[in-house]
Amino acid sequence: MASSNLSPAFAYTVLYVKDVAESVAFYVKAFGYSVRRLDESNRWGELESGHTTIAFTPIHQHETDDLTGAVHTARSKQERPPVEICFIYTDVDAAYKRAVENGALAVSQPEVKEWGQKVGYVRDIDGIVIRMGSHVKPAKLD
Repeated sequence: MASSNLSPAFAYTVLYVKDVAESVAFYVKAFGYSVRRLDESNRWGELESGHTTIAFTPIHQHETDDLTGAVHTARSKQERPPVEICFIYTDVDAAYKRAVENGALAVSQPEVKEWGQKVGYVRDIDGIVIRMGSHVKPAKLD
């Protein structure tokens, strides 16, 4: 039987970016987040984002490259990093418009998907794909 002190909480999503301060500022303007922390060295930044923190750190740094391996970025627009971030909004159209007006690269305008969620896609300034969606309505039980 598993001990309750071994049940994890999902604490951080860490994005490896070219410029931490620039990415933090971009996420504030494009997606509406507030800055929780940006250290003086500009090697770590965090956004206020609910229970799970969105954090930023440089793509290359000796602490992680030497320990866990180098981060690789997409080589072309036909490739993307092996992660997608999803932000949920009440008004997806307005959120999508704000993101694009503030530097996000438009990928796909919001549309209602077969599962009932309205979804649009953009890329951030580092090429990370951001899914901007509505809340998914629970299926009705018959």
